[in-house]
Amino acid sequence: MSVSPVRLVKAGDVTFGSPDQFVLIAGPCVIESESSLLRHAEKISEIARDLEIPYVFKASYDKANRSSLTSYRGPGLKEGLQLLAKVKKEFHVPILSDVHNLGEVEQASEVLDILQVPAFLSRQTDLIVACAQTGKVVNVKKGQFLSPWDMKNIVQKILAFGNHNILLTERGVTFGYQNLVSDFRSIPIMRSFGCPVIFDATHSVQIPGGLGHASGGQAEFIPTLARCAVAAGCDSLFMEVHEQPEKALSDGPNNLRLSDLKELLTVLKEIRRVAPLTQGILTE
Repeated sequence: MSVSPVRLVKAGDVTFGSPDQFVLIAGPCVIESESSLLRHAEKISEIARDLEIPYVFKASYDKANRSSLTSYRGPGLKEGLQLLAKVKKEFHVPILSDVHNLGEVEQASEVLDILQVPAFLSRQTDLIVACAQTGKVVNVKKGQFLSPWDMKNIVQKILAFGNHNILLTERGVTFGYQNLVSDFRSIPIMRSFGCPVIFDATHSVQIPGGLGHASGGQAEFIPTLARCAVAAGCDSLFMEVHEQPEKALSDGPNNLRLSDLKELLTVLKEIRRVAPLTQGILTE
């Protein structure tokens, strides 16, 4: 089977699109406290370093899309970026976080290495354009309501502003009430647009609004979907990880337990070793 070439995309010292390895994007869903943030960053960084897996730290400073008005959202833009800058400096890892509106983009781009456009905002042209104009890496999560081929229009929006630093994320598609289904055809389809593709293994097992006041999830299926995605040729895996998912302040039911991370990554590395991608690299 032929594999579409993609552009190499660099975020700090990490390169997306390398045919022989995947990148790990991981961290708690939301910044819960400084001590929790630094503790997770230290432990995940150590695991990635031991396994020689390129690593990007992820945590949200604000969870703007919550099921309930009373749900915890995080420390907010100013304090959250200060804490993420501390992680970046202390652990020497690139940082990814969500941006939700035009007013956040400039300030966020001063700290973040990757600006992430959340799935529900993936068709918001003004937000996409603002992110593109920073010149930073832009990761657009495919909306749960979009087909993979719909993402080509989004790629073209970013390219129109001279930014080739584009990542696309598959995170499942809405299929019936409170359920998401992952179609692994979307990985090669979106890679055919020349962009490295990330698979979000934890949001893909989410059950949006499944608990009534909050989202539910089926974390037991994270390893299954992650193994499938690596075999299908994803360039990166996105996983929200928490030391105690049952106590997490956001998305606990679909978080991977931190103590399970190293074993899963070891298996995923072996899958990539026996099923490497064969591809050229886009240079234009």
